Amino acid sequence: MDTLATAPQILIADDEAENREMLADLLQAEGYAVISAADGHDCLHAFSSHRPDVVLLDVHMPGPDGFAVCRMIKSDPETRLVPVIMVTGLSHTQDRVRGIECGADDFLTKPIDRSQLIARVRSLLSLKSFTDELERAESVLCALAASIEGKDPYTAGHCERLSNLSAMLGEAIGLPAEQLVALRRSGLVHDIGKVAVPDAVLLKPGRLDEEEMRLMRQHPIVGEDICRPLRSFRLVLPIIRHHHEKMNGTGYPDGLKGGKIPLTARVLTVIDVFDALTTERPYKRALTTGEALGVMEEEVAKGWWDPDVFEAFRGMLGAEDPLESRRPWQKATSIG
Repeated sequence: MDTLATAPQILIADDEAENREMLADLLQAEGYAVISAADGHDCLHAFSSHRPDVVLLDVHMPGPDGFAVCRMIKSDPETRLVPVIMVTGLSHTQDRVRGIECGADDFLTKPIDRSQLIARVRSLLSLKSFTDELERAESVLCALAASIEGKDPYTAGHCERLSNLSAMLGEAIGLPAEQLVALRRSGLVHDIGKVAVPDAVLLKPGRLDEEEMRLMRQHPIVGEDICRPLRSFRLVLPIIRHHHEKMNGTGYPDGLKGGKIPLTARVLTVIDVFDALTTERPYKRALTTGEALGVMEEEVAKGWWDPDVFEAFRGMLGAEDPLESRRPWQKATSIG
């Protein structure tokens, strides 16, 4: 077996060939595979092509400098967990401050000490192995959720639409970044608890009887239990559990009222209801945007949905009918 093919990859970006060679020699001696780049553009290209495990960035180099490259890596949900080490001068305190603002994970000062370099690379590789395991676990959950959705051809794309549109609404009402990530994730896995619902109930075209409804109403609790072991889903769990609650306390599973329902759950609920109304089912046609908003307005008056979140959603849609091209907000996104 080619050991280099399985060795962790380190990307070194420095405009000084001597520095690149020195760092490469140190890292290769420890069994790491090395990729080199002479400027910011080369670094971004190499990063995209190789997806390294750790990036060593010189602060000052041609093209996008180290700060700009670090910011680009850390601003992309798909790559923000890749460790970045900024290399700077010993007395350049301001470089460290800017590096922290850009999301750098660690710093090395010139001249670089070999033992310090190896220790920091090893530490960040260990951390990355944990985040890789976490991402694999999240992928398994998303695949499970997608398999549940795939059972019903009428709900195709439902979870992706909820993921994208709920994050858009969350951004519109000013939710912080970590809650937007939670909304994206919960949109994909909010119904994962339906894995415990028999297909005869899950796919029944007509109205559910009392016992069938009791089974269906367990799915938020089951979904929360399934996702609880993932610590990164801390903000997702309340959304999964409470996305069927109603403002007047008549929802399930806990009958929460008003502000006791997490705001993120209220956001997802509004999107969930809208998507259900505008999707064709065996027992109903798909409503237009205007018709769906009219129905939801009546339900807001009954005390079901958050009126402020609903108004924000209606304002976000604006005059454009989002159903004309069947969900223009659908685009490839990560749950990162």
